[in-house]
Amino acid sequence: MSRRSELLAYAEGVKGFMPTNEGLALHDYARAHGEQVSGGTWLEVGAWCGKSAVYIGSAAEETGAVLYSLDHHHGSEENQAGWEHFDPTLVDPVDGRLNTLPTWQRTIADAKLEATVIGLVGPSIVVAKHFAQPLDVLFIDGGHGKEVAWADYEAWTPKIAAGGLLLIHDVFPNPADGGRPPYEIYLAALESGKFEEIGDEGSLRVLRRVS
Repeated sequence: MSRRSELLAYAEGVKGFMPTNEGLALHDYARAHGEQVSGGTWLEVGAWCGKSAVYIGSAAEETGAVLYSLDHHHGSEENQAGWEHFDPTLVDPVDGRLNTLPTWQRTIADAKLEATVIGLVGPSIVVAKHFAQPLDVLFIDGGHGKEVAWADYEAWTPKIAAGGLLLIHDVFPNPADGGRPPYEIYLAALESGKFEEIGDEGSLRVLRRVS
């Protein structure tokens, strides 16, 4: 089995909310872009336990890119106790908060991607203010609340280089299927005239910066 096949098979078993078809599409679009712009700087907002980081990280490794995987690792609103996606095994016994960082670290170590996937731990907006490197690939999959999703969009999309990719997860045109903010920022990106849509898979939308 090839290194790529091993990583993609491994990603399927990592805790997370990304269907396999969307994870594979995430990998394929990132890899195709990386083959055109090798050695690029990539960033994902929202890491959870590292599932998407393995899918994208595999593509980054193949093309000489570096993926920064950003999260505060305490979970979004829907991950907290009493909500649908709460996982009690991820609660820190010391302070009672969710803490996915140890699981994320183990995921990346077991995948042998530590030289390619670099963890950034902290609030997205704080990190964005001090991150000056242009981005060749940006994947937004952070909190889905209105304020959080829009803050991520406004802080990070201006950093995408011309020709770079913007990938947005959990985009649901039908309100019955999921929350609206990811869909709203997707529409905003298209309406801005700065991005064009080049593909989709399930709830994943893929856009390219044109200006």
